[in-house]
Amino acid sequence: MAMSGMGGGKGRGRYRAMAEINVTPLVDVMLVLLIIFMVAAPLMTVGVPVDLPKTNASALNQETEPLTISVNAEGRIFIQESEVPMEGLVDRLRAILAEQPAGAPERRIFVRGDRGINYGRVMEVMGTVSAAGFTKVALLAEQPSGTPAAGGARPATPAPAQPQRR
Repeated sequence: MAMSGMGGGKGRGRYRAMAEINVTPLVDVMLVLLIIFMVAAPLMTVGVPVDLPKTNASALNQETEPLTISVNAEGRIFIQESEVPMEGLVDRLRAILAEQPAGAPERRIFVRGDRGINYGRVMEVMGTVSAAGFTKVALLAEQPSGTPAAGGARPATPAPAQPQRR
C-alpha cells in the first residue's frame, strides 16, 4: 500500500507537520464565554438594595443617564453606589453640577427611597438636592406587577413616579 507524500515508495519520507490551525475548540470556548457574560452582565449593574414602593405611573423617556440618589433602609444616602453623608451632599452635588458642560440640558436626578424609611428623610434629601441647584428631581417607584419598567437609565432601574418639580 503506497501512501502519498512518502517519497514514491523508496524508503521512509519525512513527517510533514500540518500547517492549519483547528479553530473549532477556540470558537466553542468563545461561544461559552459569550453566553456566560451575556447572563452575568445584567447582574453586575446592581446598586444599593432599596425596596421601592409600587405605583401605576408610566415610564419616562430619557436622553441622558440620570443621577440616582438612594436612601436605604437605615437612612444612609448614596449617590450612584458611593455613600455620602448628609452634610457633604450639597458639596458633592454642586461639584457634579459644575462638571456639566455649558449649554447642556440639566441633568435629571432620581431619588430612590426605601419604603420602610421615614417619609421626612426622603423629603430632607429632596430639599438638599434642590438647595444644590438641581430643579429636575423625580421620585422612583416600582411597577405594581413586580417587574421594573425601563426608565431609560439602566435596564434594571424602576420607572419613575410622577416627577416632583421644585
